Amino acid sequence: MNDSSWGAPPRAGYWGPPDQGPAQGAAPAGPAYDAHDALYPAETQPMPIVPDMPEVPQEPMPSASQPAPEAPRTPQAPQAPQAPQAPQAPQAPQKKSAGRDLGAAIGVGVGLGAVIVASLFIVKAVFVGVIAVAVVVGLWELTSRLEERKGIKAPLVPLAVGGAAMVVAGYVRGPEGAWVAMALTALAVLVWRMTEPPEGYLKDVTAGVFAAFYVPFLATFVAMMLTSDDGAMRVLTFLLLTVVSDTGAYAIGWRFGKHKLAPRISPGKTREGLVGAVTFAMAGGALCMEFLIDGGTWWQGLLIGLAVAASATLGDLGESMIKRDLGIKDMGTLLPGHGGIMDRLDSLLPTAPVVWLLLVIFVGSG
Repeated sequence: MNDSSWGAPPRAGYWGPPDQGPAQGAAPAGPAYDAHDALYPAETQPMPIVPDMPEVPQEPMPSASQPAPEAPRTPQAPQAPQAPQAPQAPQAPQKKSAGRDLGAAIGVGVGLGAVIVASLFIVKAVFVGVIAVAVVVGLWELTSRLEERKGIKAPLVPLAVGGAAMVVAGYVRGPEGAWVAMALTALAVLVWRMTEPPEGYLKDVTAGVFAAFYVPFLATFVAMMLTSDDGAMRVLTFLLLTVVSDTGAYAIGWRFGKHKLAPRISPGKTREGLVGAVTFAMAGGALCMEFLIDGGTWWQGLLIGLAVAASATLGDLGESMIKRDLGIKDMGTLLPGHGGIMDRLDSLLPTAPVVWLLLVIFVGSG
């Protein structure tokens, strides 16, 4: 095969003399040596003579119309039959858990309701005593958790005495008595804490004043409802609407809840549960104002029910915020299935002044 078949130009000195003289510094051209030979000396050597080899007969290639012969297949050992797999039993769908002992919660709730209703309609003074006891126990739970989890020592003695006195003052003297008792309780907390070292004084008295406002002062509005002529019905309306709101939120949220209401505060609460709380509370408010409250109308009940659903939800979230800050699930263990007293008062306490004020606006304080 010659070079022209690869597309290379003819070489000077091989096919003929060059058109121009030799380049500067190149070897002199001659019949057997030129500039190209100086650059490619291997091509100037004669090719060796290769002796002729006998031709080996080749088998004819199969044509396109004739298929190529198949290679012989290696026999494979027969595979053992696989044992049939047993069918897997279908898994039962997991049911939602309420997170608490529902039977114990219902039993305790019914028992507490019976005590409250009995004291409410038999002797009003007994019901005021029930409120005072609940306030003292709630203060004990709150101050105990503050000391255990945060090292905050809110003085319990002035809080308990002042809290009970606050409830009684609200029942006897109305709002003026409640405010005076609140101020005196706060002063007692400041003075009582002075008997201990000054380290932590500010945080202790701040927690004490907060506890006095959060538990006994808000509970005082329940006692003030009781002073009206239809006071028992007003308190019953307040309790029923709060319970109905919580029940609606629980039932609808447990069954249909998908969208979290406040996941950073209370992951269990959903927007669907809030809708259930509003719906149940407004329906209950319309019925209570129409049949239990003298001079009340159904549309007033709708507004009261809406306000109760909002305040009860905010109260629940508020205590959840406190418990999350303290790193606890419940404030106490006195009520099986419920936690502590404060875990039942969380939605009642902020709802009391709301219901008291709306009832005074709609039907008066009489």
